Amino acid sequence: MSTLQLIFLTAIPFLATLCSSFSPERPTDRRILVLLDDLAIRSSHSIFLNSLQSRGFDLDFKLADDPKISLHRYGQYLYDGLILFSPTVERFGGSIDLAAIMDFVDAGHDLIMGADSSASNLIREIATECGVDFDEDPGAMVIDHISYAVSDTDGDHTLIASDEFIQSEVLLGSKKIEAPVLFRGIGHSLNTANNLVLNVLSVSPSAYSANPKGKLANPPSLIGSAISLVSIVQARNNARILISGSLSMFSNRFFRSGVQKAGSPIKHLKSGNEQFLTELSKWIFHERGHLKAMNVRHHKVGEADEPAMYRINDDLEYSVEIHEWSGASWEPYNANDVQVQFYMMSPYVLKTLSADHKGLYFTSFKVPDVYGVFQFKVEYQRLGYTRLSLSKQIPVRPFRHNEYERFIPTAFPYYGASFSMTTGFFIFTIVYLYNK
Repeated sequence: MSTLQLIFLTAIPFLATLCSSFSPERPTDRRILVLLDDLAIRSSHSIFLNSLQSRGFDLDFKLADDPKISLHRYGQYLYDGLILFSPTVERFGGSIDLAAIMDFVDAGHDLIMGADSSASNLIREIATECGVDFDEDPGAMVIDHISYAVSDTDGDHTLIASDEFIQSEVLLGSKKIEAPVLFRGIGHSLNTANNLVLNVLSVSPSAYSANPKGKLANPPSLIGSAISLVSIVQARNNARILISGSLSMFSNRFFRSGVQKAGSPIKHLKSGNEQFLTELSKWIFHERGHLKAMNVRHHKVGEADEPAMYRINDDLEYSVEIHEWSGASWEPYNANDVQVQFYMMSPYVLKTLSADHKGLYFTSFKVPDVYGVFQFKVEYQRLGYTRLSLSKQIPVRPFRHNEYERFIPTAFPYYGASFSMTTGFFIFTIVYLYNK
């Protein structure tokens, strides 16, 4: 066998990997690495994992301490998403560590992490890097003596029934989640210095974080609205992260369990866990809320070609097409709050774009009477949607010497004043010279 044939046969597996990796044109054609503490989690959490596979994701299951695991090879990432269902792992196998996971996110890839009260220092460090801080007490759990789930076995009220969802259709879908979500695990707080992290499932004001097996010697460090159960992050590069303090909330048992919130007469036959996490995972893996802009154009009114520069006071038109990924195809995105700036050091023009409800956004305006290097800028950032940042640079020049009008209409009074003064001077001269 020749050397060329051997190289080709060796490269075939990697070609398949690259072909199945993330494509901006099809955001959901993706491979996901699932790291587990125990392979039994694959069975105990099969409903959630199977829902991802049924939506076309290719899941690769590995033990978290497998010495052969790697996120990238030969400068290319092998996966486009990562699920960490390994809360107790102290050290990942292979080439994966804290820095490798952060680099993975920095490259624009997505992450789901489920933890619990036994979360290791490594898992806590990953959460901290993402903008959330788990309770420092290793045995702490979220406790609520008012909004707990009615259960025959739970006497310490650590089984929480929460219906404090974020109000956002793009995050949780258009169908309302009727049943509360079951949660048992560790609470976390959001880093106030990080404005990219968002609480999507919170607790009632009566909740607090403490060790249920010990006595409270000091006030809890996390209480009420400071506790977050599930949080999300959308980075500036549009990578998305989900952090949950409960691995159990992803389990089949919690998905199928009935739920009754304390103090409520309504008993739901099935918890809201499956609907909540399925809809949220659609957002995490860009099946919803993923925007793209295309065909950014600008030209003078009445023309079709984009000029090399504009002249002050020119009338121009600007347009851009924006589409949203529906999970299967690109659909027109409809909104009334997309704006464009004509920018040089500061915006000289700020216009809200009109929409034709087919994905096209457009407007027209007059170039300001200031020459220099301008930019068309669209900075669109809305809750749940990927960030659009568009810019096009264009110079603006003044009138050339032969482009000014021969007679400026606004100067007609001055023309009249000069001619009337000249006429008056001649009349005065004649009258003065020839009148005795």
